[in-house]
Amino acid sequence: MKTDIEIAKEAKMLPITEIAAALGIEDDELELYGKYKAKINDAFLKRMADRKNGKLILVTAINPTPAGEGKTTTTVGLGMAMNKIGKNAIIALREPSLGPVFGIKGGAAGGGYAQVVPMEDINLHFTGDFHAITAANNLLSAMIDNHLQQGNELGIDPRRVLFARVTDTNDRALRNVIVGLGTKMDGVPRQDKFMITVASEIMAILCLAESISDLKERLGNILVAYTYDGKPVYCRELQANGAMAALLKDAIKPNLVQTLENTPALIHGGPFANIAHGCNSVRATKLALKLADYTITEAGFGADLGAEKFLDIKCRKAGLTPDAVVLVATVRALKYNGGVAKTELGAENLDALAKGAVNLEAHIDNLRKYGLPVVVAINRFGSDTDAELAYIEKICTEKGADFALSEVFAKGGEGGIDLANRVVAACEKEKNFEFMYADELSIKEKIAAVATKIYGAADVKYDAAALKNISEIEALDPKYSTFPICVAKTQYSLSDDAAKLGRPEGFTLTVREVKLSAGAEFIVVLTGAIMTMPGLPKKPAAFSIDVDDDGNITGLF
Repeated sequence: MKTDIEIAKEAKMLPITEIAAALGIEDDELELYGKYKAKINDAFLKRMADRKNGKLILVTAINPTPAGEGKTTTTVGLGMAMNKIGKNAIIALREPSLGPVFGIKGGAAGGGYAQVVPMEDINLHFTGDFHAITAANNLLSAMIDNHLQQGNELGIDPRRVLFARVTDTNDRALRNVIVGLGTKMDGVPRQDKFMITVASEIMAILCLAESISDLKERLGNILVAYTYDGKPVYCRELQANGAMAALLKDAIKPNLVQTLENTPALIHGGPFANIAHGCNSVRATKLALKLADYTITEAGFGADLGAEKFLDIKCRKAGLTPDAVVLVATVRALKYNGGVAKTELGAENLDALAKGAVNLEAHIDNLRKYGLPVVVAINRFGSDTDAELAYIEKICTEKGADFALSEVFAKGGEGGIDLANRVVAACEKEKNFEFMYADELSIKEKIAAVATKIYGAADVKYDAAALKNISEIEALDPKYSTFPICVAKTQYSLSDDAAKLGRPEGFTLTVREVKLSAGAEFIVVLTGAIMTMPGLPKKPAAFSIDVDDDGNITGLF
């Protein structure tokens, strides 16, 4: 079969101006980035403000495995299939990070015949949004260190600088660094660290901000450090938020592209629901709801991470209510959860499938706790047998969950028609959407709610540092305790231990650090061994990526 990049290069793309015109976007409301990419400016967003919203569909998945699940592929394919059955649909996706592209996971533009294009551009620099976020983040870091160098009027304790630098590549050597070494003119020496760009609070702020003014206010509210006498220091006190917003003035505008079948797609905002909130921007989602009768969006990794954060953070903050949830599952991934090695996943194994299917059951149960209709998309691989597919269908039937076989990877929109029809029907079902926890609960009560109700933990254990963090946050301002939580946890397990596959129960979730993201207006809870700066594998994907003299990229999936 052809590779993803070969399929993408054969696509008959329409000029993005034609895609925009079909959506009612006028030329002066579009900012072109070449022939096939564009940003939509604020004039159009304001013009659409009073238009009625369409239906909102969230695509999530079981816990990811090396076998692959195909959440983005399903999202793209479902959008194309909706148009195949005569429905007016649009896709709202997250932007890929360069870290996975050159690392181990790969890009985030879908796959096979269910992709967004131009695939190479989307997976690499796209419209420069992540570079702008990196620049804005590191400008603040530079201004913190400059403040220390220029007399430290605010009395910042160099040992208690909370804000870290970022870069959008996996680089484990930057997890812990010393800055300011050299002569007196080279700065104040202190310990620092780098995170990957998508873990930056700036990324979260960009995704949650509703306007430039909202963006500037949120940037100003970032807690950057504590003083020698324990007082908080915010970004606005360093007078950095205006310049940071200037760097982000274009990045905040949603990006318009298309699928292989010319279905419109808005791609805007960050991935990585294991260490961030993992949703595309509020602005893109709200715009999509105005542009089409059905908006299909995704949230990162498994439903315990991406969907939980989409529902408990994004929907809470933006006033959104999904009409249905699509839960992607594969035979291969469930067999992996059942103990089968990656090299043996092609062979039929109903016993392992039965053992691993508990992961699917857990996610169905969890999504129903939010009061939303669930449709299971069984993403078909060529090695799946009829008996294995029938077993998953049996599980879904027993759980009372609707389901459909999805073959969008191999067939494009045509392979998702049954899924599209079932999702349309699900959108008309009764829903009683509710959050997993109330705003007024304490930080620890919110953590306990997610840990026990979603992950299946029996208890939560706090390291001494985490308990101190919580006490400090609660003492700063009572409003901070009302913020939702954003748990950083391994994506591979419902627990905080990547080795515990299936549906672990009775375990203790370990919280080692709690951080206030005052600008994003949530509280980050770091668990287990999760890191905010990934490393490259022994054989990174970068080994295979190249470009010829004519500018043609090869090896990109």
